[in-house]
Amino acid sequence: MNTTELLADLQAQHDETAARSDELRAHIAQLTAALAETEARLADLTTARKVITELAPAAGSESEPPETNTAYQAIVNAFNQHPDQPFRARELHELLDLPTDEASVNVTRARLGRLLRQGFLTQPGRGRYQKRT
Repeated sequence: MNTTELLADLQAQHDETAARSDELRAHIAQLTAALAETEARLADLTTARKVITELAPAAGSESEPPETNTAYQAIVNAFNQHPDQPFRARELHELLDLPTDEASVNVTRARLGRLLRQGFLTQPGRGRYQKRT
């Protein structure tokens, strides 16, 4: 191989390597743009999660606190055990051994009203509630 052929071969390799280098730079530019878009989306999702976490109750929690759900369950159980008997709020408190002060009884009246609107109870008389049959 003479010097001219050697220089021509080196020039061909140089040209191929330069073309490959240009291809890799273009690919890096595409990946950099895609990475920037992905990082922006990730930041948006993180922000959305923080906002939702601050505004919404914790996952799995109901609209009522757990002790309220327990109170509702106790009321429903009392009506299930005595389906034909009408109760006043104060009578339910006595049956369930709940406090009979006026504030507590008023909370139960509100709960009975919700159960009435949901169709679980009927109201055979003023202030009296009975399980719907």
